[in-house]
Amino acid sequence: MEISTLIGLILGIVSVLVGMILKGSPLTALWVPAAYVIILGGTAATLFIGFPMNELKKIPKLLKIVFVKQKLMDRIQMITLFMEWASITRREGLLALETKVEEINDDFMRNGMRMIIDGNDQDFVRDVLMEDINATEDRHKAGALIFSQAGMYAPSLGVLGAVIGLIAALSHMEDMAELATAIGAAFIATLLGIFCGYVLFHPISNKLKRLSKNEVELRLMMLEGLLSIQSGVSTIAINQKLSVFLTPAERAQMKTKEDGSSE
Repeated sequence: MEISTLIGLILGIVSVLVGMILKGSPLTALWVPAAYVIILGGTAATLFIGFPMNELKKIPKLLKIVFVKQKLMDRIQMITLFMEWASITRREGLLALETKVEEINDDFMRNGMRMIIDGNDQDFVRDVLMEDINATEDRHKAGALIFSQAGMYAPSLGVLGAVIGLIAALSHMEDMAELATAIGAAFIATLLGIFCGYVLFHPISNKLKRLSKNEVELRLMMLEGLLSIQSGVSTIAINQKLSVFLTPAERAQMKTKEDGSSE
């Protein structure tokens, strides 16, 4: 479970509910079925119009990605692995890594390793793997765009819902109590639209972009590691080259690990 998503969702809902209570607004005022139909139904309509069905089918999977903790290979562990492979390659040659291929869990890294073992040209390997990375990044952007667009449409539909509610309120001009209730109900659509847009949809889009960035950076790191193995560079050179992908905290952890292993 991606705990930050859950915390954000609960905190967003609680903040609105507690805020309403502190302002003296009854929570029952939120129950305006017409507002939910306009905002949720209208947002769904804009997405159906704006995106092909094959992309919209991925929405459940995208939501799962946001709520399930991302499982990526540890970067320090990856550097250690590439250093081990570099040592084997310099002693025994690339073909000695053939027995290691099936031990690799990541499809991207496994395919890259097979290509360099098969003796493909380095430029060819780089081009193929970069195309794979670019295609993955494009798919991720398309998924994030769905929620980004939903976040843009929902607040506007909230204004539309308020206008519809105010039109309905005009029919109660003779009864001030009914008029006040109708006006309050009209603005619930605006509240719901803003909440969905800026507390749900835009943050989900942002998280999908961040998760995509993490995966793309990891694949670029794998690419550089594989090409370094193919070039036959030393373990020290691989360490230096791949360490640029680490955060300062990870570099300190890597250095501590190296110091511990050298004692």
